[in-house]
Amino acid sequence: MGHFGTRPLAVLDGGVQELTAKVHTIIRTTIGQYYVNKAVAQGLARANIQPGSVTFIQRFGSAINLNLHFHVIFLEGVYVDRTAQGLRPRFVQGEPPTDADIAAVVQKISRRVIRTLRRLGYLESDFDAPAATGYDPLRDDAPELARTMAASVQQRIAFGERAGQQVRRLGAGFGHVGETPILTGPRCTSVQGFSLHANTQVPAHRRDQLECLLCYTARGAVSLERLAQDANSDLVYTFTHPWSDGTMGIRLSPLELLEKLAALVPLPRVHLVRYGGCLAPYSHLRGSVIPTPRQQGVDEETDTRVPCWSWARLLKRVFALDMVRCPWCPERALRIIAAITHGEVIRKILRR
Repeated sequence: MGHFGTRPLAVLDGGVQELTAKVHTIIRTTIGQYYVNKAVAQGLARANIQPGSVTFIQRFGSAINLNLHFHVIFLEGVYVDRTAQGLRPRFVQGEPPTDADIAAVVQKISRRVIRTLRRLGYLESDFDAPAATGYDPLRDDAPELARTMAASVQQRIAFGERAGQQVRRLGAGFGHVGETPILTGPRCTSVQGFSLHANTQVPAHRRDQLECLLCYTARGAVSLERLAQDANSDLVYTFTHPWSDGTMGIRLSPLELLEKLAALVPLPRVHLVRYGGCLAPYSHLRGSVIPTPRQQGVDEETDTRVPCWSWARLLKRVFALDMVRCPWCPERALRIIAAITHGEVIRKILRR
């Protein structure tokens, strides 16, 4: 199983969920075409093969800044559809990509994304180099939110006494980003502001490594262990690894932190986890390639395509809390007795 991390231009998070979906489709289909073409070269029929992927759309950078990028986990191979013969799909493992393969894939992604942005009016169409037009539909509907997002992308403050100023950094620092050379490693390539990292691979049946990879790709935006308050009541957020210019963290006031967090909240109807290929929710191969409920350790059959889950199901799925059966009398089901909203009453119950 291969892991692709892509980082397109910052202009992509202009607050338009349709644009995010279009860019994700370009990235997913371009990488999927690479695996399909590899399988066709082995003699498989193109119409009967499907790749599979899971995408985690990340909206944050290491400095709690708005930085849209995609973590895509691909199956290292394709599934051959044999349902017409009454057989289960067969998995055909592929070879890991080379540095030349990664370079070709990221070049295709960059060309297709830039062409789409120009067609939609986000980039100038008369210049060879990408140049932003300033077009932002969110600015007309929610100007404050658009201002907050723009400041977060630029590492600036949008409101308050320090509006327009750079975020306060911690560490020695030297030079600026333009002076720092771009470093690439194995299966890592950068082209025109796009970077593709594909040097992470999980062997078959290593569920522990797969769990670690998924925890990393689906991690939250803020690590509370690295957030502390200094003597001046400012909040200091330290980085796991210093930046190439020596910056080790940032200093924010409480209101500035809330501003940065507000920019990271996704807009309504934006799904941050997406499945593609044979793993897509309505793929006819999905039921044959995903683990069974027994293999997943689930007691009962559940339909993951239910449009609205109850709070009890969500609590059980996320926190392993069974809010359906009473812990003292398992034969009886729990029911809501009262909904308490008064703050003082809640505090008394929690203290008790």
